Amino acid sequence: MARLIVIVPLVLLVGFKLATWLMERRTAKLKTATEEAKATIARVEEATRPVIYPTDHGMLHRDDLFVDPGLSGPDVDAALAAVKDGDWRPAAELLAAAAGDHDRRRGLLRRFAEPAAEDDAWLLAWRAEQPDSADAALLAQDGLIALAWNVRTSKRAHQVTSERWAAFRKVLTDAEAAAAEAVRLADPTDPLPYVLQIPLAMGQSWDNERFRALWQEIVSRDPHNFSAHTGALQYWCAKWKGSHEQMHAFADAAIAAAPAGSLLTALKLDAYFEQFTGDKDPYTSPEVRAAADAVIADLELADPADRHRAYAHGWLVWVLAQSGRDADAMPHLRALGPIVPEPWTYWENPVDRFADRRVYIVTAATAQ
Repeated sequence: MARLIVIVPLVLLVGFKLATWLMERRTAKLKTATEEAKATIARVEEATRPVIYPTDHGMLHRDDLFVDPGLSGPDVDAALAAVKDGDWRPAAELLAAAAGDHDRRRGLLRRFAEPAAEDDAWLLAWRAEQPDSADAALLAQDGLIALAWNVRTSKRAHQVTSERWAAFRKVLTDAEAAAAEAVRLADPTDPLPYVLQIPLAMGQSWDNERFRALWQEIVSRDPHNFSAHTGALQYWCAKWKGSHEQMHAFADAAIAAAPAGSLLTALKLDAYFEQFTGDKDPYTSPEVRAAADAVIADLELADPADRHRAYAHGWLVWVLAQSGRDADAMPHLRALGPIVPEPWTYWENPVDRFADRRVYIVTAATAQ
């Protein structure tokens, strides 16, 4: 009997271990078979997927696509090449020639700010020779803000190291001082020293009251400034210092006050993207459909040469495709030409993401 008492638990233990081993082996085989089945399905789907040739639908080849660089042209390219060689004069001449055209000057500053953030020797030479240049002061402000955000990186807040946060705040403090200098030197009617402070306000987490004071400085000088409105929409969204309600209230007020053809109607589509994130269902609502149709109508009235058309076309492609209106998205894909617009620029490898999404849109549209 004593031997049975010892043997029975031992047999049970061996049996349990054997059953466990068999179960694990069976699970491993099942997992392998499942993975092989998924791989086979993926190969079949890839082999049977319709081949889309963009040129057959009035679009450019994947290799011709590039991220929207902003304001461009031979004169801008020449000035950029010059500043990389240390010569600031072509950039200064372009900015001076654009006096009074706030939108063009903002576009030029944005193009020159990045090389200034990378190496400001040419800008320092400009300021040394023309210490009272308002344009050079603006560029110093914008370059520091660009540098600050480069230091921070585009990673999520919890992914940014404490060292980078400290450097980010230090450079923004320098940018704040540069902004005060730019305001001092600027023409009193110039909105740009204030427009350029919007990313500063976001980086330093200005409260709503302080931001509204900045906004008044902007709209009292240029009530429909496009760059200011797209920047302020980001400030008012929930991920920064506002909420869905504040963001939509801002967009609605801007659209109601703007003249037809301003393309500020596209702010509403940008706002829906911020609100809905990856959820497709809300895009099918009547409100979103009406907002998209308003942008389409606004494009008909806008200046054909307006460089902000890419912003409107890009948001239309996103919203129309998300809501199942792929055929309606097609003319906007064509209108973009080589430009990869927002929101695809928010992700890594924007060209690849846009090209892949374009294939699905064209496939769905031609199947309808």
